[in-house]
Amino acid sequence: MASIIIIPILIVAIIGLSSYLIHKFVLRDLMAKKSINQTLQKYNIKKTPSEIIKEYYNNKGESLSHQEIQNLEKNYRLNEPEQFLAMYDAIRDNKNKEK
Repeated sequence: MASIIIIPILIVAIIGLSSYLIHKFVLRDLMAKKSINQTLQKYNIKKTPSEIIKEYYNNKGESLSHQEIQNLEKNYRLNEPEQFLAMYDAIRDNKNKEK
């Protein structure tokens, strides 16, 4: 008798938890990535977010590995998406100073 109640509750709980985890770790990242790419296209920036990060840190004199760039990109993409435009502006300003 108790299994009639417990089994559907467990199934619903598992489906709910898996849906939450998929949203949190997959869909949220995909939506953020799409939003960043649209913003870069809107401002006619031809560079990818990873290229912007790599060039920005190279201008600062720091050499980053591919893995570090990917980690920074994901962090900025999810927590501070406006940093891509700020870094691009810093790169552009640095190029203008060199001229």
